Amino acid sequence: MNRFAIHSNRTVSPRGISNSTLLIEDGLITMIVDDYTDEWDCPVQDLGDLVLMPGIVDSHVHINEPGTDWEGFDTITKAAAAGGITTLVDMPLNSLPVTTDPESFNAKLDAAKGKLHVDVGFWGGLIPGNADKIPELLQSGVLGIKAFLIDSGLKEYPNVNESDLRKGMQVIADFGHPLLVHSELNKTDDWVVVNNYKELLASRPRKWEDDAIALMIALCEEYDCRTHIVHLSSSDSIAQIAAAKSRGLALTAETCPHYLFFNAEDIPQEDTIFKCAPPIREKENNELLWEAVRNGVIDMIVTDHSPSPPELKSKKYSEAWGGISSLQFSLPAFWTEAKKHDISLQRVAELMCENPADLAGLNVKKGKIGVGYVADFCIWDPEESFILDESIIQHRHKISPYIGEKLKGVVKQTYLKGKKIYDNGDFMFLNEGEILLK
Repeated sequence: MNRFAIHSNRTVSPRGISNSTLLIEDGLITMIVDDYTDEWDCPVQDLGDLVLMPGIVDSHVHINEPGTDWEGFDTITKAAAAGGITTLVDMPLNSLPVTTDPESFNAKLDAAKGKLHVDVGFWGGLIPGNADKIPELLQSGVLGIKAFLIDSGLKEYPNVNESDLRKGMQVIADFGHPLLVHSELNKTDDWVVVNNYKELLASRPRKWEDDAIALMIALCEEYDCRTHIVHLSSSDSIAQIAAAKSRGLALTAETCPHYLFFNAEDIPQEDTIFKCAPPIREKENNELLWEAVRNGVIDMIVTDHSPSPPELKSKKYSEAWGGISSLQFSLPAFWTEAKKHDISLQRVAELMCENPADLAGLNVKKGKIGVGYVADFCIWDPEESFILDESIIQHRHKISPYIGEKLKGVVKQTYLKGKKIYDNGDFMFLNEGEILLK
């Protein structure tokens, strides 16, 4: 039996921040007591004032394997381990094939085997014409379904319309799985060529998000289908999301660190590194997002890690890939600004661990520190700062808008199912990750 104890003066659990010692047996938390104890006849790791938090769960990641060299299971799960992230949920697009039927899902499972350093689950995809595939896809083990209301930029993954949504949502609701939605709605289908950031921002207005979210709220209520709004960037939609929640709708929303860390006013006009969809908006908008993070209208913080090779980011602005690469440093990217906005350590754990685990249906064992939960831990120093240098990046491609930024919060150790897989820059117990099926 693998049996040890771990103590921290700042243990983050649903009951708050406490001075606690945890007993770990065969990868599970079996006992929690107040204060330090060494009475269990086993080794004790004393963390002192380092924060002991549940392993982070990032439910919005583009791993992009099989079929591309944009990232991959090996590099992304090593980056996750270095970032205190113990669970990823992979999006169904940007791989070849896209995950829209059981056969393509099996191809993704095959690609993942032997390459996982943290645990990984998967979302399936809803596209026009595949509603009849959704039951079998869900039965195959995906954790939920993802749809685009606007052109995804990939011909293999076309966006759905209201009719497609209606066909899919009844099935998804019957299974009790969530539907995740990229919520932008361009009713005219007119696209303009954008040559700089100002034009990008104008080309994807808040109204696109607001109209799409209004549609999803109506369908969520009609079908009683758990609906999740991904990467919210429009503060104009906060009120309608809050109102829907107050009516008891099964609606949740996420945003990403880049929508909270950066502001449109400060982005260099021709720098494609910041290009993403929906775009990073103005400071006034983003301060309202912070308020929604604080008061619970926004439920979770995830990365939407969407990497690409440098050559795709270095194309002319209109053709450059739109996506932000940030998974490994999501915690410090968020915490750097969260600390300034009165976000507590307990709220960080809710936003980055507990609530994403709940969305993915993993909350019985993951996302919290509690008796019976898996011993997945992120151990970090919230006071220590560092300047991000590409030399520490574990992603396949060392490009990110955070390079050169001073970030607060340093991940020291990561535990996966009771095993220390990362320790102050060193990787240990590689290939300990598992595939998570519903």
